[in-house]
Amino acid sequence: MHLVDVPLLLILAGLSAYAVLGGADFGAGMWQLVGGPRLREHAHHSMGPVWEANHVWLIFVLVVCWTAYPRAFGSIMSTLAVPFFIAGIGIVLRGTAYALRSGTVSLREQRTVEIVLACSSILTPFALGAAIGGIASGRVPVGNAGGDLASSWLNPTSALTGGLAVVTAVYLAAVYLAADGVRLGDAELVRAYRLRALVSGLVAGAVALGGLLVVRSDARPIWDGLTSGSGLAAVIVSAVAGTATLLAILQGRFQLARGTAALAVAAIAVGWVLAQRPVFLPGLTIEEAAAGRSTLWAIIVTVAIGAVVLVPSLFFLFRLVLRGRFDADEPEPETVAAATPAQARPNLLLVAGACLAVGAGLMLVVDARWALIVGVVGLFGFLVTGFLAVATSAAEGEPQE
Repeated sequence: MHLVDVPLLLILAGLSAYAVLGGADFGAGMWQLVGGPRLREHAHHSMGPVWEANHVWLIFVLVVCWTAYPRAFGSIMSTLAVPFFIAGIGIVLRGTAYALRSGTVSLREQRTVEIVLACSSILTPFALGAAIGGIASGRVPVGNAGGDLASSWLNPTSALTGGLAVVTAVYLAAVYLAADGVRLGDAELVRAYRLRALVSGLVAGAVALGGLLVVRSDARPIWDGLTSGSGLAAVIVSAVAGTATLLAILQGRFQLARGTAALAVAAIAVGWVLAQRPVFLPGLTIEEAAAGRSTLWAIIVTVAIGAVVLVPSLFFLFRLVLRGRFDADEPEPETVAAATPAQARPNLLLVAGACLAVGAGLMLVVDARWALIVGVVGLFGFLVTGFLAVATSAAEGEPQE
């Protein structure tokens, strides 16, 4: 891996975080479309502390992309202006609906606002996924508005990735909301969202696997990348993690399910990037799209400095959320089981640090295919063990159903 690849690695990390965290946020909004008042209230309440923070990752991805790869960014944003505009409108409507819900005075007003929130939560991830599908299928040429404004995102691959973005968001939200139900000690919520997690997980898996046939016929270069080398490794990781999530849900191990579900979804985003590498856009490689060395170094240094503030802040926020510090009431749990041992947290942190060191070290230092594959697996390990470290530290002393 060379200097020009480092900003792409940062973009990949941001995309994975947005897919995992922002995706679950969108999914919680979608669940307000169905279910009884208690289920909808639970979904609404879960978004409160994090729905704005999750968009940090989208902003991060856009800033790094337009700074590090300005030529590619200009081509993407001009050709895919329509889906990005739709996504922006969806984000605005979603935030407005969420803020207005607390001011409703009747059930009819509340339901109307919930429907707007849910619809915009579907619209936004679909539009973003469709844009990614346009890039993956090679329908975004180099140049200002060089591609067709309609067919660039209204095509089979875009429909697939847009639909996959929606179902994975629903799936993630169901897993997280079931885990929150355990924390609250509410068996009814746990049962309801456990069933939803299982069903949506099976649907997401079917869409992902069946979608490979669409990719094979409509975006052959991506198909070739996903069926060989590091791209295939990402597909396998996603499949294994998804299966592990379903098994963990069946066993009521929701803290574990949170981590494996996040890993399964993040692996999809990683697989796409690895399958497309080293091509950024048709006729434009990553090296050709990159800005000058001084700009790339400025980005890396700036991100490192910003991470000193951002990462601990987000860690603290999500730890408070997972501990239930933002819950209005904390009822006694209906069932109590053994909590995660206290020593599991430092062990997980040690494993996460080792995975990060091995993964990043191999990808940055060793220029070989095997190092790239092992490095990707190491970074996957860092994501899941780091997520589990936060979850288990927050869940220390929590009940398990």
